[in-house]
Amino acid sequence: MKIDVVTIFPGMFAGVFAEGMVARAAQAATCTIGVHDLRRWAEGRHQVTDDYAFGGGPGMVMKPEPFFRAVGELKAPGGRVILMSPQGRPFTQSVAAELATLPQVLLLCGRYEGVDERVRLALCDDEISIGDYVLTGGELPAMVVIDAVVRLLPGVLAEGSAEGDSFATGLLEGPQYTRPREFAGIAVPEVLISGDHGAVARWRRREALRRTLERRPDLLASAPLTEEDRRILAELSQPPVI
Repeated sequence: MKIDVVTIFPGMFAGVFAEGMVARAAQAATCTIGVHDLRRWAEGRHQVTDDYAFGGGPGMVMKPEPFFRAVGELKAPGGRVILMSPQGRPFTQSVAAELATLPQVLLLCGRYEGVDERVRLALCDDEISIGDYVLTGGELPAMVVIDAVVRLLPGVLAEGSAEGDSFATGLLEGPQYTRPREFAGIAVPEVLISGDHGAVARWRRREALRRTLERRPDLLASAPLTEEDRRILAELSQPPVI
């Protein structure tokens, strides 16, 4: 199995992968692990990997181009590109077992306010979250995923050792975009470049409600919802008109 990680902080992985079962698995050639600096695929003298968010707001958003170039070079046939994201599907033992059957897992680590939405839409095969909380980046979750997957590979643990293994609130954030305005055939929604801050706020709230309803409806039971939020949710819950 081949495991690749794309990050702007490759040094974070050195100590983790030098010890324990992950190191033993790599030494035994049970798997190969590559940690890659995203800046290698960034342009310009300063190798910039982030930019301001369209529509305004605090923090920076990671640019799509370096990720697309990295995946284009690193992805192997049959590999799965996974974005480490608090909005992804929950990471469980069954997910680890699923990933352990793949020839390659390529993990993308975001930072700041997240990655440009087009990375998710046009590049990733999957998104994984290790829990309902926010960390400073995707590196620690990637380490968790790698550790859980590697220990399930044949020959890493004694036979049968893994068979007995056991296994906040609010809305999810809506999509984020940064420059360029169009990439991979996907354009930034016009409202985000309209300059109408009220319209941007309403769009973001609606998209947050939509995403939460689609991905984590259980969160809505404890989320602080206004009457307008409930009206939007009722509208979003209606079946499409054919």
